[in-house]
Amino acid sequence: RKYAIVKELDEPVILKDESVVLQFETRLQNGLECGGAYLKYLRPQEAGWKPKEFDNDSPYSIMFGPDKCGATNKVHFIFKHKNPKSGAYVEHHLKFPPSVPSDKLSHVYTAILKPDNELQILIDGEQKKKANFLSSEDFEPALIPPKTIPDPDDNKPEDWDEREKIPDPSAVKPDDWDEDAPLEIVDEEAEKPEGWLDDEPEEIDDPEATKPEDWDDEEDGEWEAPKITNPNCETAPGCGEWKRPMKKNPAYKGKWHAPLIENPAYKGIWKPQDIPNPAYFELKKPDFEPIAAIGIEIWTMQDGILFDNILIAKDDKIAASYRETTWKPKFTIEKEKQKQES
Repeated sequence: RKYAIVKELDEPVILKDESVVLQFETRLQNGLECGGAYLKYLRPQEAGWKPKEFDNDSPYSIMFGPDKCGATNKVHFIFKHKNPKSGAYVEHHLKFPPSVPSDKLSHVYTAILKPDNELQILIDGEQKKKANFLSSEDFEPALIPPKTIPDPDDNKPEDWDEREKIPDPSAVKPDDWDEDAPLEIVDEEAEKPEGWLDDEPEEIDDPEATKPEDWDDEEDGEWEAPKITNPNCETAPGCGEWKRPMKKNPAYKGKWHAPLIENPAYKGIWKPQDIPNPAYFELKKPDFEPIAAIGIEIWTMQDGILFDNILIAKDDKIAASYRETTWKPKFTIEKEKQKQES
């Protein structure tokens, strides 16, 4: 099911020039097999949304929190950033985000955005991820495009040879190389084991089987007794016609191929030349959109997801104090209760 609720802030929070801490608690009372438990930090309504129409398409600045489904298990951090060249808003996803705790206890999630472009993700006050907003290794796609890109109009020359090795053109198949020799041949030295029962079949009709009373030969066809293993064959080395086994052909060589040699015309793997990226731009720091509201807009298969103590602060000491005074006592009680019930 889908759930959505939104709360506007008294005044927008500006995400520039100083630290900002986003923090909230959530408890997955019934677990989370497939669904989200994240928050969306929404842009001002001038961006084109209304509280009563809040949905998945409402423009947000940051999305942060747990998300699980199938192989997906991560604490999202996504920010939308306006491309200064195209004017389009692009989602930038944190690479290799931390995993969601697997229990049903309360946990507190903290994202610390610092003015030096550093991002810290904490779970229960413990740092689980550190990233840099300008690093291409930390966000996908990278906030700053590459300076150069492969030339889309560059084409590989027709005479460009990418083969590192080639068949030796001077090699000749040996005269004694028989390509038609089979892989296996009959073992002419094999002898029939003593006691082999040539005239005994491997299976016989079950002598104890009887035709069912309701069997109709005209409708069901001629009745045949089911087969069983011939008991005379159980102690003998074998029954039926004996045939010599096959063995590997010592003369087998298979199809002849010329040996490989270094290719004198080898030029390496071709790739287009790099050209300046027309979409490139420089940034000293992200230009985050202000946060004007906080929304919960999730799809989940489990109910009982609790959110509590949603906080936006300028000082991570305030967030730490909230964790110590609100989340930690709650978590301690829940953990103790869990031990007693187990």
